[in-house]
Amino acid sequence: MHVRGKFLVTAAAACRLPASVMLALMIGASPAPAAVEQCRFIQAKADREACYQRQEIELAAKRKPEPAADTRTMESLQQMRRDDDTVYQSLRSICRGC
Repeated sequence: MHVRGKFLVTAAAACRLPASVMLALMIGASPAPAAVEQCRFIQAKADREACYQRQEIELAAKRKPEPAADTRTMESLQQMRRDDDTVYQSLRSICRGC
């Protein structure tokens, strides 16, 4: 029984090890803060300012919404509403007094 207990403890530790390694890799793999920190340590002022400018452009591009998706959504909603109105009118003409 003593050997079996040691095996269970070792098996449990072996199962936790890959999970903890994956968690550490996921936490350490965040690229956005690393890019922000890089600009701070650039010695040349012109290069540092260019780095900050690139970051501002990237952030502005991420924040900008896509208008094409909104128009397609509105068009599809309007088409569904027209289809619904057609179906409702055909149902009203079939059964008026039900």
